[in-house]
Amino acid sequence: MTRTLFRTPLLRELLGALSALLLRVSGWRVVGEVPALPRYVLIAAPHTSNWDFPLMLMAALKLGLDLHWLGKDSLFARPFGGLMRWLGGIAVDRSKANDRVAQLATLYGTREELVILIPPEGTRSRVERWKSGFYYIALGAGVPIQLGFIDAGRRQLGFGPLFRPTGDFAADLAHIQAFYGDKKGIRR
Repeated sequence: MTRTLFRTPLLRELLGALSALLLRVSGWRVVGEVPALPRYVLIAAPHTSNWDFPLMLMAALKLGLDLHWLGKDSLFARPFGGLMRWLGGIAVDRSKANDRVAQLATLYGTREELVILIPPEGTRSRVERWKSGFYYIALGAGVPIQLGFIDAGRRQLGFGPLFRPTGDFAADLAHIQAFYGDKKGIRR
């Protein structure tokens, strides 16, 4: 992994303070507890708007998280590829099967600290079913899933409970999605 904004101390502190101010002025609050764990998969739902990314980035900066996120590979093309990686981005080529889940699960085994943010819908569009990659990455890596959310109705960015996958995807997903039942995305 390359050096990111989150591992640039002075700039991270300045942008953290600026992020806290911008969130407060715009009426957004960060709620819940960030786990005191070095490694976990952070999911954030509902993902309905391009504003989700800057809001979660500001929340991460405010809280001092060393956050990585997955994005479609077209976001990493020139001239912005270096910036996206510096912001913690990991490019994903969705056009071909390349066993990204296994690669990311293995990546957790090589890092003492790693938090990857994954929107479980996989897109900003309305979906009938969530993608399963976040779940199998956490299961394969043996790390918990932190339930993060954006709730535009309450103007909150937050952290709910930690969830440890059991291997029963259907039952676990039903439990996870129940947490998001009252959360409203920016659009929808």
